[in-house]
Amino acid sequence: MGSGDREAGATRYGAAFEDVAALLAEWGEPGYRARQVWDGLYRRRAPLEELSDVGRPLRARLAGALSPALTPVHTSSADGGETLKWLWAAGGDGASVETVLMRYPGRATVCVSTQAGCAMGCTFCATGQAGFERHLSAGEIVEQVARAQHASPARVGNVVFMGMGEPLANYDATWAAVERLHDDFGLSARHITVSTVGVVPGMRRLAGERLPVTLAVSLHAPDDRLRDELVPLNRRYPLAEVLAAARAYLAASGRRLSFEYAMIGGVNDSPAQADALARRLRGFSPAAHVNLIPLNPTPGFGAPASPPRRVAAFAERLRARGVNATVRRNRGTEIDAACGQLRTRHGRPARPERGAPVTMG
Repeated sequence: MGSGDREAGATRYGAAFEDVAALLAEWGEPGYRARQVWDGLYRRRAPLEELSDVGRPLRARLAGALSPALTPVHTSSADGGETLKWLWAAGGDGASVETVLMRYPGRATVCVSTQAGCAMGCTFCATGQAGFERHLSAGEIVEQVARAQHASPARVGNVVFMGMGEPLANYDATWAAVERLHDDFGLSARHITVSTVGVVPGMRRLAGERLPVTLAVSLHAPDDRLRDELVPLNRRYPLAEVLAAARAYLAASGRRLSFEYAMIGGVNDSPAQADALARRLRGFSPAAHVNLIPLNPTPGFGAPASPPRRVAAFAERLRARGVNATVRRNRGTEIDAACGQLRTRHGRPARPERGAPVTMG
């Protein structure tokens, strides 16, 4: 987040450094204290309550002045504790937000939401089926990473904007969060991935930004006819326009592209569809790859996930035609780790009580 970008009624991770410095100066604290607090929250990524170089009374006062934006409603774990998912109530309105932490040996990845719900209406997506509540602020996005880091022994080295919502439909807050994660949390731009279902103006705007983050474009179909059904936004920005914007981003950033493709049994997983997708994407290789994602079934979508053998055959067919392809291993399926599923199961959280304790429970 740029130094001049501030959020009204700043929360703990919505406050700019200048906000923290002004608050501490008002309290008569020495000038170095703001940097001490800021580095503790961001460089060391510690909870405010555990900043041992800040006195306990001051920590308590700061906690009262800069409250968290997220209240945990439900927490689940899977894969032997290696995958954690939170359902949060965000802000004073209690909007539903989900975050997933995926731990690996020596590292961790956090999948964050940029909106409460989603207005894109993708037919196979639990978030799209549940509808849109509101945009998240940059502070609410950044706090998801911080709270996940507090629960992870390994340092969070990757952040993917692939949770609830369409990041480029909430562009300003998304990019402000990217800048805060890069500039203050110290994440490399190459370890930040922004996903889009094909918001072409946002993709073109992203190409002009100073940080070359990784762009992931959700395709899910090799032709406009099918994509119109699965991804309604395609009627506004058809495949040719989406791929042209992806090429422009590749040329501007020099970063590898990822094309996401949910494998839906009997819908988009035939050999002919693999061939059609390869024809669409052959010109991007080797600077791009297709990430095949076995569908997480949702109650509102009748088609099943493609069988593993069919997914493998689809990937092999793409590779044989000069397109890099990988198959994503789904984690946390038993805890509804696909975006929107936990929210659907537990419903919209009740508005949190003001002053209620906030823990990582």
